[in-house]
Amino acid sequence: MGEQPRIRVSVVEDHPLYRSAVARVLSEAPDIELGAVADSVARFAAAREPAGSVVVLDLKLRGVTDAAAVQKVVGLGYQVLVVSAHAGQEEVLGAVSAGARGYLSKDADGAEILRAVREIAAGNTYVSPALASFLLNSTRGVKSLLSDRERQVLSLVAAGERDTDIAEAMSISVRTVRSYLERIRDKTGRRRRPELTRLAIEEGIS
Repeated sequence: MGEQPRIRVSVVEDHPLYRSAVARVLSEAPDIELGAVADSVARFAAAREPAGSVVVLDLKLRGVTDAAAVQKVVGLGYQVLVVSAHAGQEEVLGAVSAGARGYLSKDADGAEILRAVREIAAGNTYVSPALASFLLNSTRGVKSLLSDRERQVLSLVAAGERDTDIAEAMSISVRTVRSYLERIRDKTGRRRRPELTRLAIEEGIS
């Protein structure tokens, strides 16, 4: 078995202390390779990082800022994780609509930043549970928050299927079904099955 390729992650943040702290957290993780560390979108773009890599992006930057910064970096072919001190409903929805794959407030610790980076690199989305409610209360809501497989699991839950039935229908193990369910619960804040069913119906996922 070959070694897993490391996740390449760049940092675009104009606060020097926070920028170096995030860069250090990333560089110390065994499965992550630190890419460009820049203080603006323009400087990051000039570094020509490989497309598809993850970018930890602050929203309040010099030059291109907020949702426009997300749009620009996504447009260059990168997967964006926003980490911002500004984590109001408008910022979160604006960033997600502009194509961000994840959103954390700057209260997040190093472990959560790494967890979010790994989720995004694996093709999933990650929004800290405290901010997920903004997305749930918006019409763009859950659908943009859940992956295709998570939506499929949720629709089968809404149809009244048990974990074993879902596993069979999707040709995956019961353990995988449970890990999808756990992820759905983390992202939506809904823990019990009736709540998940109601959520699926509200969102038209069922």
